[in-house]
Amino acid sequence: MLDGLKGEDSIAELCRREGIAQSLYYSWSKEFLEAGKKRLAGDTARAASTSEVKDLRREAQELKEVVAEQTLELRLLKKSMLGDGGDQE
Repeated sequence: MLDGLKGEDSIAELCRREGIAQSLYYSWSKEFLEAGKKRLAGDTARAASTSEVKDLRREAQELKEVVAEQTLELRLLKKSMLGDGGDQE
């Protein structure tokens, strides 16, 4: 990647020497330059790892379950306070 940016050899020669397709080189080059632009712009956020994503999904599910339980408890409490069991909100 860096050798290609230096411009000492042609991209075709560099790819032949390294045994990669030119399309792969250009794909890597684009990713490299985009990451550099983001970093220079102050965007230091990184992609979450698979384990982080799994943990966050589990936590989100647990929070949804807590909200559902509390919503049910609140509805039951409202019904008991109304005394007639009607659903008057």
